[in-house]
Amino acid sequence: MSTGRAKAADKRRGSGVMAVMQRIGRSLMLPVATLPAAALLLRLGAKDLLGREELPELIRKFGMVLAAGGQTVFDNLPLLFAIGVAIGFAKKADGSTALAAAVGYLVFKAVLASDAFPKGVDGKPLDAKVLGGIVMGLVAALLYQRFSRTKLPDWLGFFGGRRLVPILSAFAGVGMGVVFGVVWPMVGGWFYHFGEWLVGTGAWGAGLFGLVVRALIPIGMHHFFTFFPWFDAGTFVNPSTGAEVHGDIARFLAGDPSAGQFMTGGFPIYMFALPAAALAIAHTARPENRTMVKGMMISVALTSFVTGVTEPIEFSFMFVAPLLYAVHAVLFGVSMAVCYALGIRDGFGFSSGAIDYVVNYGIATKPWLLIPIGLAFAALYYVIFRFAILRFDLPTPGREPAEGEGAAADPAEGGLPSGEPAEGGARAGEPAAASADTPSGTPVRSPDAVPPGAALRDDPASNA
Repeated sequence: MSTGRAKAADKRRGSGVMAVMQRIGRSLMLPVATLPAAALLLRLGAKDLLGREELPELIRKFGMVLAAGGQTVFDNLPLLFAIGVAIGFAKKADGSTALAAAVGYLVFKAVLASDAFPKGVDGKPLDAKVLGGIVMGLVAALLYQRFSRTKLPDWLGFFGGRRLVPILSAFAGVGMGVVFGVVWPMVGGWFYHFGEWLVGTGAWGAGLFGLVVRALIPIGMHHFFTFFPWFDAGTFVNPSTGAEVHGDIARFLAGDPSAGQFMTGGFPIYMFALPAAALAIAHTARPENRTMVKGMMISVALTSFVTGVTEPIEFSFMFVAPLLYAVHAVLFGVSMAVCYALGIRDGFGFSSGAIDYVVNYGIATKPWLLIPIGLAFAALYYVIFRFAILRFDLPTPGREPAEGEGAAADPAEGGLPSGEPAEGGARAGEPAAASADTPSGTPVRSPDAVPPGAALRDDPASNA
């Protein structure tokens, strides 16, 4: 008994940790939502658009304004992550949560960069970058949940409740700054060298990145794997502003010709392959469901193609047909590796959809190759999905067992597949008449009757 209770406790503890990690992952999406606007501003103000020399000076200056506005978002990503994570993670967050995160992070950053600690491996003051922002955002969220309703003595009452949280966050920033100042020279060195190694892995590193990201999506942990390559790995100095930027996204938008390693391979999949998978799902739906499924699949296919938002289509087969999702994860990694090996470099501010493809076409390398590659992957996805769905009878949308299916009489039991009764039998749904062999007074059970406590095998609720 004790062993069973221990196992149950371990299982609950594990599920609790997973739930917390998923909350953290979801909270990362709030600051990421600011990137499309910043990327668009930065792109419009680039030297090949509104910053072209042949344009009037007024337009070029307007482009400079746009570029400066977009660049400041990327320059302050750690602060945005601190605020966004605090708001996204804390329950019933309000403005004081954001203020606490901002105060805590600014104090943390100043302490870490002070002369009290040695320089980093690059010879510059210590900087935990996005990771520091995430940590301080979580600290602020926890402080808010614990102390936002704390009452102080009357003579300190003004500082009680929500006003107390930013004050505590400032002290927490000092404490975390000291902790990071002690451990970051070593840990930061690991991250720095890991980032340099990751950028230098080439095609197979890009492929592994794509495979792992897709594999982690079902449990909501992919954000932890993407934030470092996208927001920290690599260094580039923007020639227009002189600002030093980090991460695949910011480096690409700043004009780094080597950036895009962890983004390019998504365009063929998001714009072509997944819409083809949606087409295969629609074509293999049952005839009576095909019209409805086609409408749904057209919607999710357009969403994937135009915006690069793939969750609607991926979640339509992720759990009902995990075999298909495993194939999708592998092929996504293959696309990442192939695109990098062919020297294609493209990127995004939001996702690998047609909008980002068109906006960033001018700063991408060989972007035209993404179209034939995408068409090839589309054909591959369609064939694989259609074959697997039909061959293994996968319950993709439109192929779910109809309600009551399987309740029809089995021919071996005296019924006919069409529902017509065998000779002397009753129609499905009608009580059977008493026969000469049935003793008088013996009740005849209806074919539809179910003994108490028994469940129909085809009841969806029993299979949940």
